[in-house]
Amino acid sequence: MKKLIYIFTVLIILGVFLASCTTTAPLAVTSNYVGTKVGVAKTTRFLFFYPDGGDYSIQTAAKNGGITKIATVDIKRTPKFFYILETYETVVTGE
Repeated sequence: MKKLIYIFTVLIILGVFLASCTTTAPLAVTSNYVGTKVGVAKTTRFLFFYPDGGDYSIQTAAKNGGITKIATVDIKRTPKFFYILETYETVVTGE
């Protein structure tokens, strides 16, 4: 019985550490009309390096969505595997 409780406890702890928790934070809001256009810039971080260059800037997201007047900016972070691999995403809305 003690062995079963020990195994169950270890599995719960591993599940908590391996679960990814996505956080989204509003970075900026302007008085511009929100509009229907959405631009996204995304990058992945492995350890402390950005293999794809790491450009998830507001300017790149606006360019990808064809946005000239930015209304809102959100930054979304998704860690995976003990924060060894993380995905960063900038979402821009506007017209």
